[in-house]
Amino acid sequence: MRANFSVSAPNRVDGSRSAGGLLFLSAVVAALGSLLFGFDTAVISGTTEALRHDFALNDNLLGFTVSSALIGTMAGALAAGRPADWWGRRPVLILLAVLFLISAGGCAGAWNWFALLFFRFLGGVAVGAASVVCPMYITEIASAKRRGLLVSVSQLNIVVGILLAYLSNYLVAYSVGADNPERWRWMFGVMAVPSLAFLITAAIIPESPRWLVKKHRLDESRAVLIRFGHDNPEKENREIQESLSSEIAVVSDRLFQRKYLKPLLLVCMVAVFNQLDGINAVIYYTADIFRMAGANNASALMQSVIVGLTNLALTLVGMALIDRVGRKALLLVGSVTFVVSHVLAAWAFATHAQGWIVIVAMMGVVGSHAYSQGAVVWVVINEVLPNAVRASGSAVACFLMWTLCAAVGWGFPVIARASGAMVFGFFALMMVAQFILVARLLPETKGISLEELQRRLGSQPGPAQQGVS
Repeated sequence: MRANFSVSAPNRVDGSRSAGGLLFLSAVVAALGSLLFGFDTAVISGTTEALRHDFALNDNLLGFTVSSALIGTMAGALAAGRPADWWGRRPVLILLAVLFLISAGGCAGAWNWFALLFFRFLGGVAVGAASVVCPMYITEIASAKRRGLLVSVSQLNIVVGILLAYLSNYLVAYSVGADNPERWRWMFGVMAVPSLAFLITAAIIPESPRWLVKKHRLDESRAVLIRFGHDNPEKENREIQESLSSEIAVVSDRLFQRKYLKPLLLVCMVAVFNQLDGINAVIYYTADIFRMAGANNASALMQSVIVGLTNLALTLVGMALIDRVGRKALLLVGSVTFVVSHVLAAWAFATHAQGWIVIVAMMGVVGSHAYSQGAVVWVVINEVLPNAVRASGSAVACFLMWTLCAAVGWGFPVIARASGAMVFGFFALMMVAQFILVARLLPETKGISLEELQRRLGSQPGPAQQGVS
C-alpha cells in the first residue's frame, strides 16, 4: 500500500515541531517491536520453575524449552531481510505484531509441552525479525545528528520490555500465588496487550525514505523526509539516490562480495560480543540464579525487578552519552566494567557467597550491557552496513547473534549447575577480547551520515566527500 504524502514544506515553527514529533512518534511505534522483543526475552525467567514442575523437565529439557524461542529468533532474523526489502519496512512491522499476538495467546493456552514449544518458537521468529527491522527502520528515518539517540529508543524499549516482564511476573505471582502451578499461563498471556497496541499503531507510521528511494518512489521519499523535519530533504534525497545508484542498476546488492566484506565483518564482531558478554544468561535465568544463591521464589522474582530497574537506569545513561562520547568509547568502558562484574560473579559462585554480593554482580553485568553493548549494538549494525545491503547484512549479523544466544540459553543451566564460576569466568575473558578488538578495528560513527560512512568504509565507489550532514 502506498501512502500519499504532501511534498510542500512545513511551516518553520509549528511545522518543525510537528515534524520532530512525528519522527519521535514513528521511532517509538517501531520500537514497540523492540519492547515485545524484550518482554518475550525476559518473561520466561519467571516461568522456569513452574514449567520444570508441570512438564517434568530436567536441566537439559528446560534449557531446550527456553531455547525454543531462540531457535525461532535465528529463523526470524535470517528471514527478515528479504521481506523488508521486497514489501517495505512498515508492512513487516505489522506482520510481526500479528505473530507476537498469536504467540502470546498460544503460550498462555498451550495444551501440552509441544504446543508451548511451537508458540514460543513463533514468538521467537517475531523477536528475531524485530531485532532486524525495528532498529533498521529507525536508522533509516533519523538524521545523522539524532540517529544515535533515536535508535537507542529501540534499545530503551527492549529494556522497558524486560523490566515490564519482570514486574508482570512478580505481580502475577503475587496475585495468583508464587507457588500456583498455573501462574506461567498468565505470565505469557500478558504479552497480548502490548502486541495489540503494536498492531494498531504500526499501520499509521510512514514508510522508510531509503526504502522508497530504492524502489524509485522519489516523490514519496522526499515527502517523508519533509514530514520528518530533515534539514535539507532535497539534498538528502539526492545523496541517497547516489549511494544506491550503482547497486540498483545491477546485481551488486549481493551481500557476500569483496566491497561489503569490511562492514559485514565489523557488524558481525559487534554482534558476537553482544552475546558473549553474558547478558542473556542473566536475563533468561535471573530468578534461577538468585534461587541458586539461596533466595525463595518470591524473593527471586523481586530481585529480578531490581535487576530490571538497573537495566533501565543504565540504558538511559547510555542514551544520554551515545551521541556525545560516541559508540566506540561506550564499548571500551563497558568492557572494563563487564570484566569486573563477571569476576565478582565467578568469585561469588566459587565461594558460595549469598545475599548482596550476588545482587551486585548481576546488577553489574546487566548495567554494563545496558550503557555499552545494549545502547550501541543496534546503532552500529545499522550505521556501518551500506544502504543497499542493510536489510540482508543486518539479518546475517542478527542470525549470528541469536545463534549464540540460543547456545547460551540452552547450555547455561547445565554448565552453571556444574560450575557457575567457570561460566562467568569465560564471559570475563570474552570482554577482555572485546576491548582489544574494538580498540583496534572499530571506527567511530557518531555524527556521520549513513552515505558518508558508506564512502569511508570503501563500500561505495566515487569521490569521497568530507562533509557531515
